[in-house]
Amino acid sequence: MAKHKEVLFWSIAFPGFGQLLNGKLVKGIILIFLEFIVNVQAHFNEIIILSFQGKIEKAIQTANYQWLMFYPCLYFFAMWDAFQDASENVDRSLFLPFVFSAYFVTVGCIYSSKFHLFGVLLGPVWLPMLCVIPGLIVGFTIRSLWAKNRMPLQDENHYE
Repeated sequence: MAKHKEVLFWSIAFPGFGQLLNGKLVKGIILIFLEFIVNVQAHFNEIIILSFQGKIEKAIQTANYQWLMFYPCLYFFAMWDAFQDASENVDRSLFLPFVFSAYFVTVGCIYSSKFHLFGVLLGPVWLPMLCVIPGLIVGFTIRSLWAKNRMPLQDENHYE
């Protein structure tokens, strides 16, 4: 398995591990520390347990949404950073699927206490997880449109 895929999977498992594998020790330790703080403050592990047990209302009551909304950006940034750092080819549009996933998951967190899908309240774990799918679709679509139209993501001649 290529190194960039390995660090991506470790970052999915725990934000910061991919940075440690890339030799970015300070960045990895900071991300692990931030993940721990946000996880504890949001009561995220308890929310996950309650959601897996089907106790969605209790998960909603337990969630500290002020902290929980930090998690998607931290999580997807850690994945993007590790993946991008380990990739041999620098692709300036690589961030798009990650950032749109973070946006959509954050919106999923915001609406997770009220949004019903087919009459089912999904709560603060399942709805945000489902929101990764449209985030990836939008991110990869925009990325492919930029590549197809050769639209630069940044004006390279801006400073000349």
